[in-house]
Amino acid sequence: MQPMVQGTRLKPQGEAPFMAADVGGTHARLALAGRRPGDPDHVDLLQYRTYRCAEHRGLDEILADFLRCAGAPVRRAVIASAGHALPNGEVVSRNLPWPLPLPRLRAELGLQDLHLINDFAAVAHAAPRIALEQSRRLAGPDRLPHGPILVLGPGTGLGAALVLPQDGRPRVLSSEAGQSALTASTPLELAVLGHLLREHGHVSREHALSGPGLRNLYRALCAVDDRVPGLDQPQQISSAGLDGRDPLAVRALELFCSLLGSTAADLALAFGAQGVYLAGGILPRIHPFLASSRFADRFLDKGSMAAVLRDIPVRLVEHGQLGVLGAARWLLDQADA
Repeated sequence: MQPMVQGTRLKPQGEAPFMAADVGGTHARLALAGRRPGDPDHVDLLQYRTYRCAEHRGLDEILADFLRCAGAPVRRAVIASAGHALPNGEVVSRNLPWPLPLPRLRAELGLQDLHLINDFAAVAHAAPRIALEQSRRLAGPDRLPHGPILVLGPGTGLGAALVLPQDGRPRVLSSEAGQSALTASTPLELAVLGHLLREHGHVSREHALSGPGLRNLYRALCAVDDRVPGLDQPQQISSAGLDGRDPLAVRALELFCSLLGSTAADLALAFGAQGVYLAGGILPRIHPFLASSRFADRFLDKGSMAAVLRDIPVRLVEHGQLGVLGAARWLLDQADA
């Protein structure tokens, strides 16, 4: 599947700053972006701001506020967001609190160009450009990946994309791998999956490997143990798991990390990836737990394919501005094409 992109073909417009946005189910992150003078491969982010989506009636309100504060005229913009673009410009997304009407946004904000790219395709455009010291090893050799790279990350949903090196400029294939069916490998996982099947019918990987997915795992474990859930929000569950004050929250985090390791290996094998980058809002917060969990063991637990997986670097990328950087990088790459 090609990256989800909506808009007309880009043409070089000098070095005027443009707006880059990363719009998720929880936060919208925006910046003015442009090339660093004398270093065309480096993207500078200016006027960086973060908005809570639930506090605003629509993306138009957020974009208008940002443009008022930008202090510079903006005629081009690119938005990274989850969802599918329809031919009429509307975007269908199960994770956003409001619609994304691109033609109306373009007209109301006075933009000459407004483009949309899949959110994890944007992350995939940025991740391979991150330096070694800006990422942390989770499995495999301690080096940067070579060849195709799987970029995977749980946040409000589960994003996945593949980066293919091509003539010095990456080609990114977005996917809906997060909507593929969740699988179980242990009796406990089978019990949890059975509970989720009774609730959801189709249980996708995203039903377990996301913020809402962590809550699903916690509630399922409570049901399996015949316990009343004492926590509700994903951040409460992760916090209680990290400090150990709730044993079921600890088990939910352990299950989350195990399923993530198994899923990362499945997708690496399916896509022929030679490296894996993990990103997303959840993982940096739980990094010490993740690093000491069974993630790496489950990544290798693929029978005879363990020999293949053992040579694949798996790294956690902790740069908080990846989506915005990737969206900006995509627009500049298109302008240079």
